[in-house]
Amino acid sequence: MKIHLAHSPDSDDAFMFYALSKGLIDTEGLTYVHSLQDIESLNQRALKGELEVSAVSIHAYAFLTDKYSLLTSGASMGDRYGPRVVSRTPASTTDLRGRRIAIPGLLTTAYLALRLLEADFVAVPTAFDAIETAVMGGEVDFGLLIHEGQLTFGEAGLHLVTDLGGWWFEQTGLPLPLGGNVARKDLGADVLRKISRHIRASIQYALAHRDAALSHAMQFARGLERSRADTFVGMYVNDWTLDYGERGRLAIRELLHRGVAAGIIPHAVFPEFIED
Repeated sequence: MKIHLAHSPDSDDAFMFYALSKGLIDTEGLTYVHSLQDIESLNQRALKGELEVSAVSIHAYAFLTDKYSLLTSGASMGDRYGPRVVSRTPASTTDLRGRRIAIPGLLTTAYLALRLLEADFVAVPTAFDAIETAVMGGEVDFGLLIHEGQLTFGEAGLHLVTDLGGWWFEQTGLPLPLGGNVARKDLGADVLRKISRHIRASIQYALAHRDAALSHAMQFARGLERSRADTFVGMYVNDWTLDYGERGRLAIRELLHRGVAAGIIPHAVFPEFIED
C-alpha cells in the first residue's frame, strides 16, 4: 500500500523522517512516498484531503478534524521558545498594534499565537523564507519568523520584539504546540496504527543515529553551519516529538480553546489522537 507523506523542506523534518526516507525501518508492507512543501501549502492541501499523512500546523488542524486525526508523534513543540517577531529597529509588543506584519500563512500556528498576543494588526501573508527581506526592505513593519530564521535574524541586522513560545509559556505554563502530523481517517484503524508506529520508529532511529540523520538533514539547513543546524534540530526533534504526552495534549487543547474564545477559530475543536 502506498502512503503519500508530506512535510516541510527544513532540517528538523528531514532529520525526523531520515529513517523512513532511506528505508531503514520495517514499514510492514507500506511504501512511503515523500513530498516536501512549505507548511502553509501543506495546510491547504490537507484542507482538500489530498495526502494520506502530512505535517500541518496545529492551527490548521482545527479545520481538518472531519478528515484527519493527530498522530501522537512527530510534533514540533516550542518549549519556552518558538516563532519570533522581528523589526528593523528596536521595538516592543505594544508597537505591534495596527501595523503591517509579514506572516508565514493564515493557518500557521505562529499566526494564531500572534493574534492571541495582539488582535489588531494587518497580516501580510508572505513566503516564510522571504519575511526577513520584507522587513529589511520596509515592505512591512514587522516579520513573524519560523524555521531557521528564528536563529539567524540577528545576522540580518533585525531586532527581536518577542518570542511567542516564551510569551505562551508565561501565559499558560505550557509548551507551544506549533505543528503535528496528521493521518487521514479513511485509511482505517489498522493502517493508522502502523503509520503511527513507523513515524515514531523513524524519530527514535534519528535520535539514536544523530550524526547520520543530521548529515542527511544538512541539505535542508538553508546555509546553517552544522553546529547551528544541530541546535535547531534539537529545538524541534526531542522527547516532545516522540510523544505529546498528557502535557502536550493539554497544550493543544488549550491553544485551540483560546483560539475559539478569541474568535480566530469559528467553532469548538475536540482533538482526536491516533494511538498505536
